[in-house]
Amino acid sequence: MSGAAGFDNIIEREQGLRRTLSARRMTMIAIGGAIGTGLFLGSGFAISQAGPAVLLSYAFGAFIALLLMGCLAEMTVAHPTSGSFGAYAEYYIGPLAGYLVRYAYWFGNVLAVGTEVTAVGLYMHFWFPALPGWLSVVVFSGFLILVNALSVKVFGAIEYWFSSIKVAAIVLFILLGSYLLLRAPAALGAGSTAAPTAGFHNYFDHGGFLPRGLWGAWVAAIMAIYSYFSIEMIAVAAGEAAQPEVAVTRAFRSTVLRLILFYLLTLALVVALVPWTQVGIDESPFVKVMRALAVPGAAAILNFVILVAALSAMNSQLYITTRMMFSLSRAGHAPRRFGALNRRGVPLQALLLSSIGIAVATVLSVLVPDSAFIVMVSLSAFGTLFAWLMIFVTHYAFRRARERADAPPLRFRMRGFPFTTLLGAALMLAVLLSTAFTAAFRMTLVFGLPLLAALCAIYWIGYRQDVRRISSSDAG
Repeated sequence: MSGAAGFDNIIEREQGLRRTLSARRMTMIAIGGAIGTGLFLGSGFAISQAGPAVLLSYAFGAFIALLLMGCLAEMTVAHPTSGSFGAYAEYYIGPLAGYLVRYAYWFGNVLAVGTEVTAVGLYMHFWFPALPGWLSVVVFSGFLILVNALSVKVFGAIEYWFSSIKVAAIVLFILLGSYLLLRAPAALGAGSTAAPTAGFHNYFDHGGFLPRGLWGAWVAAIMAIYSYFSIEMIAVAAGEAAQPEVAVTRAFRSTVLRLILFYLLTLALVVALVPWTQVGIDESPFVKVMRALAVPGAAAILNFVILVAALSAMNSQLYITTRMMFSLSRAGHAPRRFGALNRRGVPLQALLLSSIGIAVATVLSVLVPDSAFIVMVSLSAFGTLFAWLMIFVTHYAFRRARERADAPPLRFRMRGFPFTTLLGAALMLAVLLSTAFTAAFRMTLVFGLPLLAALCAIYWIGYRQDVRRISSSDAG
């Protein structure tokens, strides 16, 4: 298989979605998905595992994300469609690969929606300690389902402003944190508990730069990669972009650079301002920093921004799971009603199905409120880890197919092929296997491998039924 000509059938079957997203909105959608709970809450877990070496963990995650985005950008510019990497796997590897990638990714992100909404309950406790977590889940989830049900234009507008608030807050945090760090202790607020401790010496105090060794930094790298999840959303959103080739290229480049800058700078400041031993997942490390520094009103304002960040990421994940289910339906791997569009061009039935992660989060927030977040992270991680691994594998097959067909030059090319593609695949495989030896992420493979086995069985049974049906019709 090769070239765009043979891919036209896949693009044709996914027609009907409205192409109204600009490059600017696509960039903000990707940032909205990637700057969320992974940074604002999950980074607390990463810091508790790695200490100051969390900077290496997130730099490693950024490196993998950079390789991934290069591979994905090349394929997306060649084939802009909402099926994205699932459709590419189907065409360049085989129908089973496309089926597994899309379903595993859908399951993972459906649960990731639950992860974000679980975090919302934790953030609301800042103002309302007695408020039941499930109530926050229900109220905010209803609002975001409504946003996604209206139209992609409304979704894009809401997500743009959500993401703008997050970006502005991160920039302000970097400026304020830098000022406090460079002027500490004189610049710290009265009553600050961090006055004697804030400073770059925190990188080496309390056990050194690698207090938990290389394994601690590697475990934190799993959370770091989780934090970068959803940058691949740009490829899915390309199916609804006004000018896919221009929008995708611009959005990929600006998104990667901004994410790396935001993540590394903010975490560098968090670790310098507050000793890493005081950080965990009971509260956002960003809020903890502001409270420790006694900046008037800053903790409450930042908690609001973090709440918006979680809602933004949840909004983006509802969008991407809906489009992935739409693609599965149009490919014949899910009931036809999930591929139907309403008069606003929204696959409403696919949206409602993709909201089941909210129900899971609601149940967990009632049964195990203290550990619901990390449980949801470990369950949801497999789908995207598997999808990222398969993106590298698919890119290798994509490039080889084009070489065999002597296809025309690509408008966007991933540098260093095949080394960069194979390196990305090897690193993702190592991360995926490492979850089995990490207590917090052990459920990732415990959930993921049986899921793949069940999906393969369902596909095989369905495939055999299709073959029998075709044979019977031919005999008749």
